[in-house]
Amino acid sequence: MTATPGILILGIGNVLHGDDGVGVRVVEALGGEDAARAARPGVTLRDGGTIGLALLPEIEDASALIVVDAAELGARAGTVRVFEGRAMDAQLGGRKRTVHEVTLSDLLASAQLTGRRPARRALVAIQPESTDWRTTPSEAVAAAIPRACEAVASLIDRWNDVAP
Repeated sequence: MTATPGILILGIGNVLHGDDGVGVRVVEALGGEDAARAARPGVTLRDGGTIGLALLPEIEDASALIVVDAAELGARAGTVRVFEGRAMDAQLGGRKRTVHEVTLSDLLASAQLTGRRPARRALVAIQPESTDWRTTPSEAVAAAIPRACEAVASLIDRWNDVAP
């Protein structure tokens, strides 16, 4: 653990359910071809899979949190939207399309109860087309991965330019 906790980028989803795994795919992209965008001191990339209580300490230790996930936005497949702070909390509190969204909301509520929820937090949400059994995202969601990577990089840049 570092003396100054950094930004945790948490990609969540089930890669066996097509577009539901887009959060994991974005973290893979940030750690691979797009590594320069996220490979900065104090930035940790984490495949959170379908999430679980084991992630709570990592969330609590982070000074900032960026979650990337498929979410029902009522938009066209592949739409990318960023929700920060209370807007993130509200988005997670809405109607759920996947079970792990509830768990993420629960983890953030638990971190808030302990006084250790990151004040800087954002959800980079991607509208899925299909969460049926398949190991690859739909064309529309695959095309959205670079835009989601750019949204993550933009948050990192902005948050690094402002003192905590």
